[in-house]
Amino acid sequence: MELAAAGLHEQPFRTHGKSLVYVAYAAQESATRFLKDTAEHAHGLGLFQGPRLSGKSTIIREFVEALDRDTAFAVVDGAGLNTASFLNSVLGQFGYELQFNSTNELINMLRVFALQQAGRDRPPMLIVENTHAMNPSALRMLCELAEFRLRHRSALKMVLASDRSIEAIVSAPAMESIGSRLTGNFFLDPMSADETRDYLHAKLGAGGCVAPEAVVPDDVCEQLHVYSGGWPGVVDRLVLLALARAPACPIRADHIERPLLPGTRPTILRDSLVATRDTYAGPPRLFLTLHGKTLKEINMERPRLLIGRSDHNDLCINSKYVSRHHALLVRHGRATFLMDLNSTNGTYVNSSRVSNHVLQHEDVISVGQHGVKFIDPQASTSADLDGTGFEDTVIMKNLQDIRRLLARENTVSLPIPESDASDTDVGRNSA
Repeated sequence: MELAAAGLHEQPFRTHGKSLVYVAYAAQESATRFLKDTAEHAHGLGLFQGPRLSGKSTIIREFVEALDRDTAFAVVDGAGLNTASFLNSVLGQFGYELQFNSTNELINMLRVFALQQAGRDRPPMLIVENTHAMNPSALRMLCELAEFRLRHRSALKMVLASDRSIEAIVSAPAMESIGSRLTGNFFLDPMSADETRDYLHAKLGAGGCVAPEAVVPDDVCEQLHVYSGGWPGVVDRLVLLALARAPACPIRADHIERPLLPGTRPTILRDSLVATRDTYAGPPRLFLTLHGKTLKEINMERPRLLIGRSDHNDLCINSKYVSRHHALLVRHGRATFLMDLNSTNGTYVNSSRVSNHVLQHEDVISVGQHGVKFIDPQASTSADLDGTGFEDTVIMKNLQDIRRLLARENTVSLPIPESDASDTDVGRNSA
């Protein structure tokens, strides 16, 4: 159906950027109060948690836009960030454009700024999204930031947001400076059926539709609530698909996709549900990032993909922190298995070091300073593979093949890239 056929002048169900209208509902208002309470607390540090597409980013955006103009804030996506990239991103949003040479210079500049602002009774606010996917070094830096104080008050207010529980991370002994300062822990709830209807009709109205109920009748709103679990981001995507499938108004129940996976209840749309790329049915995709910028996107067309510094790899990452042959991905059916190839600096998935790991949709693999985001809505989980003999029948064969390949390659002395010529052995691998 064309937008005009639904009475729309523009697309109201945007999946990126700012929405045409901010629709308030009970859980959203509670979340906003939580963020305000955190900002006003003398030692404000809160955890803000909710599944993907639950509306966290929208709530955060509206909150910071409503802050007093004299209050400095930074909203940083922590996924895959190391210490330097994290600090540069924070300082950049606080108005500093200079690139400092060392972590000490970065942290000192941030400390001076926070103490100056706190001295004016305007302590800055830092909001970190995807905290669960930060590198361990960046998590340690968060602990150092949490210790900024002026006259027995915290000099930097903080909100750590995540699409999964991060209580275990915060309660770890190494995170004591975070855990001891914690002032609140908020879990975002979904919309009710009535709120979902009001949300849909308000968005349609913002797009120019004068009769929203003629486009999405109440019974269809109810179905959309059931199949979305009441999460705003999922509602948006389901309506987009339904508008595309419906030949004319009104949308019918059979135009709605059912995004639930086996064993998932309609009212609980958690990590197992398809997220940003619900309708993608191709091979897994990998997004190589550095300092928050996407450098490369590749499709995993073949059943095996090798990651490392050498040009012989399928995904070559020219960095001293990446081993010559760093990690291997093996695909079998709907499962993708990650193996670290005895790399010098290790391989991390969502900030946890792994030797092998069954990848799930939107996992973030950290290889040195680079991040590799894994996108596969159809990916099997570890539980799906129990008792299948997957590792014995597939993984070992691929690992043996790779070892033979590496053995042949190691008979030839490979040149070290010029950018690494003066580096120490920190990023070199004997594998």
